[in-house]
Amino acid sequence: MSKILWKPSEKSIKKTNMAGLYERVFKTKIKSPGQFIYQSLHDWSIKNIEDFWSLVWDEANIIGDKGSQIISEYDDLIKSKFFPKGRLNFSENLLAGENNREVIVFYDERKKRISLTLNELKQKTIALAKWLIKNGIKSGDRVAVLGTNSPESIIAMLATASLGAIFTSCSPDFGEEGIIDRFGQCQPKIFITTDGYIYAGKKYCIKDKVANIAKRITSIKKTINIRYIGNSENEYKYDWHSIVSDKDIDDFEFKKFPFNIPLYILYSSGTTGKPKCIVHSAGGTLIQHIKEHRYHCDMRENDRIMYFTTCGWMMWNWMVTALASKVTLVLYDGSPIFPNPLILFEIAKEEKLSFFGASAKYIDSLNKIKIKPNQNLSFDYLRVFASTGSPLAPQSYDWVYSNVKKNIQLSSISGGTDIVACFVHGNPCLPVKRGEIQCSALGMDVQSWDDLGNRVFTKPGELVCINSFPSIPLGFWNDDNNEVFKKSYFEQYNNVWHHGDYVIETDNNSFIIEGRSDATLNPGGIRIGTAEIYRQVEKLEEVKEALAVGQDWKNDQRILLFLILQEIFDLTRDLIDKIKNSIRSGASPRHVPAKIYEVRDFPRTRSGKISELAVKNIIHKKEIKNIEALLNPEVLDIYRNLENK
Repeated sequence: MSKILWKPSEKSIKKTNMAGLYERVFKTKIKSPGQFIYQSLHDWSIKNIEDFWSLVWDEANIIGDKGSQIISEYDDLIKSKFFPKGRLNFSENLLAGENNREVIVFYDERKKRISLTLNELKQKTIALAKWLIKNGIKSGDRVAVLGTNSPESIIAMLATASLGAIFTSCSPDFGEEGIIDRFGQCQPKIFITTDGYIYAGKKYCIKDKVANIAKRITSIKKTINIRYIGNSENEYKYDWHSIVSDKDIDDFEFKKFPFNIPLYILYSSGTTGKPKCIVHSAGGTLIQHIKEHRYHCDMRENDRIMYFTTCGWMMWNWMVTALASKVTLVLYDGSPIFPNPLILFEIAKEEKLSFFGASAKYIDSLNKIKIKPNQNLSFDYLRVFASTGSPLAPQSYDWVYSNVKKNIQLSSISGGTDIVACFVHGNPCLPVKRGEIQCSALGMDVQSWDDLGNRVFTKPGELVCINSFPSIPLGFWNDDNNEVFKKSYFEQYNNVWHHGDYVIETDNNSFIIEGRSDATLNPGGIRIGTAEIYRQVEKLEEVKEALAVGQDWKNDQRILLFLILQEIFDLTRDLIDKIKNSIRSGASPRHVPAKIYEVRDFPRTRSGKISELAVKNIIHKKEIKNIEALLNPEVLDIYRNLENK
């Protein structure tokens, strides 16, 4: 049994939105922590799916019309639609509330602070929306943004969505081909772009890249430029600051659109070919995020929240919807460890954050360099510390409770770009156990299945969701008859969402993510999740990061382990023996790698995830079909030149 690191108090449970939902559903007051039985609430949410999602709508006071039907064709996950007659405006719901309230705070690496009230955010959004209308943008058109994690990107999204148009974005560090591989497929009419960005103290000018992209994507009619590193006010034909300064906004109306109108085009990582263009609905995104923010993250009106992300990661889209819960968004753009590795925690203290989220790799890196935020900083208001992007290692749990705050909900969450949401989530009313994700998300019947479709507990299986949910994508852009979409998620199990994650569901219905299915190891016919090896290796002081792949070898498969070591260590014979012994005793002899290599870096996607699949393909001499999907493709040569002995 995993060690319990945190338990919510009786007093804190009673304050949560989750407990309030429980009391309203079961018409009983929670008088002690033992009275809250999450499994009962979760079971109700998946057995009474119409009542549940209707209740989420009502409790959130979503602006719009639910319509007379909550769901159509529920038994067919591909065809099912929630609120098929419902109508709403996504942006209107994010722009509701007290006009003078501070809604966005922005910091850059210099800790320069900019803030916007709701009234200011509305004014700029409507000014841009009116400009888009004048330039021919209507419902269904695409607007592409190459932007930083800044107020401008949020304004661009809100203006686009307010018209029923489709928003799509990338971060400015993407390469030219990678951007064209994405935006080129969905053919945007308007291109909104920064002139550059700042990272780790260095300015990066992207004017030439932007000009080339605008020429090569022939659908682009006009480009709006945001001066981020430049100074000239007259340099651009369509200047962002001139457009959004228009104060004549009184006659703008937030038109209601169908619940299932397209809102976003997001992109798969693209490491096996051109990125898939995943189309998400306005209503499905809104209500799914509200459920997660309100109940699982316990966000409350006037909370101040930050998720460290870029516009190229779905967590940006997830974070921005929190405006519908009337919180203040705190944004940061730049390196999370520059000018010092405490910069995000300094902001967390100064801004009195109640919710702070980051990637698992960020947390792991702070642990490795022995950063101790609570040594000189206090986080009195912080209730939830969230992590996603990759499995959160058990030692990272230890680091948070030792070096951030003891009385805090560490919320490891997991889902993906595919659903722009989460399958498994945190819970403010349940204990946090070392190395485990607390629960299935409300309304999501998430299970672990074996290859034959049997549910399994306490051993690895495939993560599936067997019921319909609002944020199932509308499909892929330019995917005739949904053929690629069906193959991607519904091929392995009939009418069941197969996500491609390898997981363990415990007897207590918590979850442990073992890695991606396509990176699963298979020595001797035994399936092994890569996270099982990483848990043993990365707790060693000598190891900074690890990457494991399976290599076809003599009619079987052997495990190759690649390591980035801490700077003061070398891969000696003694260290190799130490690593193998740690894996053997902590996991099993089957987990012990045949070969261990020291490397300077791993191939990483643009969102910072380690690409095990790219290494696997390289060592099998397979072509990497989309090099532009990688942040550092030059490191592939390290693996290409390995000696296969």
